[in-house]
Amino acid sequence: MITLSTQVRYIRGVGEDRARILENKGIFTAEDLLYYIPFRYEDRTRVCGPAEVRAGATATVIAEVIRAAMLPVRRSRLRIFRAVVERDGHRMNCKWFNAAYLQRIIRPGQYLALYGKVEEDPYEGGFQMVQPQYEILPGDPEELSSGGECLEIGRIVPIYEAAGNGRLTSRIFRRVIHYVLESLSGMEDPLPLDVAGKYPLISRWEAIRNIHFPTPGTRLSELAEFRSAAHRRLIFEEFFFLEARMALKRKRIREVPGIAFQTNPRIRECLKKVLPFHPTAAQKKALAEIVEDMRAPHPMHRLLQGDVGSGKTIVALQAAIIAMENGCQVVVMVPTEVLAAQHFLNFRRLLARPGYNIVLLSGSASSREKKGLKRLLREGAAHLAIGTHALVEEDVEFQNLGLVIIDEQHRFGVLQRLRLMQKGLMPDTLVMTATPIPRTLALTMYGDLDVAMMTELPAGRRPILTRQIPAEEASKAYELVRSEVASGAQAFIVYPLIEETTRPEKALTANQNRDPQGEIRIGGPEKAVSGRKKKAGVVDLKSALQMYELLSREIFPEFRLGLLHGRLPAEEKERTMEAFQAGEIQILVGTTVIEVGVDVPNATVMVVEQAERFGLAQLHQLRGRVGRGRRQSHCLLLVSQQQTEAAQQRLAALESTNDGFAIAEMDLRLRGPGEYLGTRQAGLPALRIANLLRDQEILEWAQRLANHFIEHEKGKELDRLMSYIQGTWDRRYGLVNAG
Repeated sequence: MITLSTQVRYIRGVGEDRARILENKGIFTAEDLLYYIPFRYEDRTRVCGPAEVRAGATATVIAEVIRAAMLPVRRSRLRIFRAVVERDGHRMNCKWFNAAYLQRIIRPGQYLALYGKVEEDPYEGGFQMVQPQYEILPGDPEELSSGGECLEIGRIVPIYEAAGNGRLTSRIFRRVIHYVLESLSGMEDPLPLDVAGKYPLISRWEAIRNIHFPTPGTRLSELAEFRSAAHRRLIFEEFFFLEARMALKRKRIREVPGIAFQTNPRIRECLKKVLPFHPTAAQKKALAEIVEDMRAPHPMHRLLQGDVGSGKTIVALQAAIIAMENGCQVVVMVPTEVLAAQHFLNFRRLLARPGYNIVLLSGSASSREKKGLKRLLREGAAHLAIGTHALVEEDVEFQNLGLVIIDEQHRFGVLQRLRLMQKGLMPDTLVMTATPIPRTLALTMYGDLDVAMMTELPAGRRPILTRQIPAEEASKAYELVRSEVASGAQAFIVYPLIEETTRPEKALTANQNRDPQGEIRIGGPEKAVSGRKKKAGVVDLKSALQMYELLSREIFPEFRLGLLHGRLPAEEKERTMEAFQAGEIQILVGTTVIEVGVDVPNATVMVVEQAERFGLAQLHQLRGRVGRGRRQSHCLLLVSQQQTEAAQQRLAALESTNDGFAIAEMDLRLRGPGEYLGTRQAGLPALRIANLLRDQEILEWAQRLANHFIEHEKGKELDRLMSYIQGTWDRRYGLVNAG
């Protein structure tokens, strides 16, 4: 007897070998198998033969294979596998390029269901399908359609992603899933009754049956767009349990005893003294929300999200003062040593009054230095620690850690955040990001955090003028740099690599191909190839080291240039940044290590060479290094003529707006949720049917209802929901319990 908990190896048609393939895809039980959703559908209710097809139409053709063989192409390495199919005396050619493996699969005498675009065959006459989707039918279509319920033709047929290098085909999935459905009499619905009644949803059992085998009359367009009643039910269910899981986590956090920080007049006076400028309304609002959280007797878990230059660091600094004035230690973790050094210098300058001992702990510090710093933290002699991943090392201990601040949270994994928080006795946690996150992703990625938004820039800031310049006209960009620097301003020039590489081209996107210091790399370790002839097919990528020499010697010999990249020793990075902030360096040449944290109000020009090789969010971050003063600032994107369409869209989006939140939405649309955010790093489960971009409306409904249910329900329904989440949902989606 089949139940939802039956192991897949015991389901008829599976067995040990296929069970191992399914388990590698996270499918262990019959219930898991039922949530393996078709990725598309074919309408085989109106199948046709070769006699009925028309050029230009997309059709489903069922016919018998009468010939199948590889065809050589004269004067070419290309080989074509051709299958000639026939029905009712009419024939059609089907061709697949470089598909020799099909010789072992498609043979004369078989019946094929073919799906694809029909074309006129320019070589052999008649009609052809090139690279069609195909499926081998188990017998003659006439016999199939007259032998009771048929899964292959005469209906809308679900198409599943094959598994195990083709050993588990779509037809096998159909057969096994159909057997499971026929063996079950129904299934319990885990959605609370009052929730299901507030959103127009069909039952779980009806949704599962219809999503695999749609009922007659179901519109193919709704299935293709994941908008059928079955799809909407299962999408809502997936979002609801995710949001309920987050709401439960928030509720538990509020029940845990934490530090109730005091904010008396003396502390408020301390906060006023550190402000270098009059705070914006957005800063005041964000600080008020943070202070309210810190005063509460349970741990704060808040996300402070703001665009580049909106002043998040000052707000975080004020939160740190509250904690230190209450006798607690504070830790600030950042992703790169350059940003750690920048924060260290800024915090030390702003907290110039006696009494605060601020230390910098990074991976490049010597063993002796680390030992001394760790002793200060352990004994409570250091009040504020700023550092990189070195802060989460096991031997880093605190005497009284009360506040954890994590900057650029998207660069860290969930477990790193958890390990740092565990170094204190339920400390408050403030997570910051200057990479705006679309609202849809914030609901899921940071669903366990309260969100404070800062969209207002300090007074006097002007929009940065952004424009593309063809690479061959780079002299125009250099002239603007020369003009600005000569008038007393400073400039950045950024390159995609530290050194030239001999590796083949790989596309660059944000948060990919980075070394631990935040550098983008293409291929393996970079090797200088200056003076050597490059092999064919090798990318000509400009590098910071080589261009620094050229810029210093030939293009800007009259100015003082500096070089900054991730491989420099920490002391040299710090000296370079101090010199640039002091105006001793006029033009800073570097890589994306300057993407975050570098704050020099006198810098007015950002030049990004080969800008088409950077991600949209990354370009926005680089642009945010200028425009921090009152002078008009410029971002010049030097681009090659050989751009992909995606690169053209990214650069056009950047030219059109300075709004980081609008750019984040564009980036999500361009890249899709899968690539936009590494879900495993972020702690976001890999959703099986829901799509964060496509299903925003359903997500918002699910979040509202989940939050309301968790806040107000206290009876058996809540116990039942928690039991399902912990027993089934968490196992299936592998959620990390962090935050």
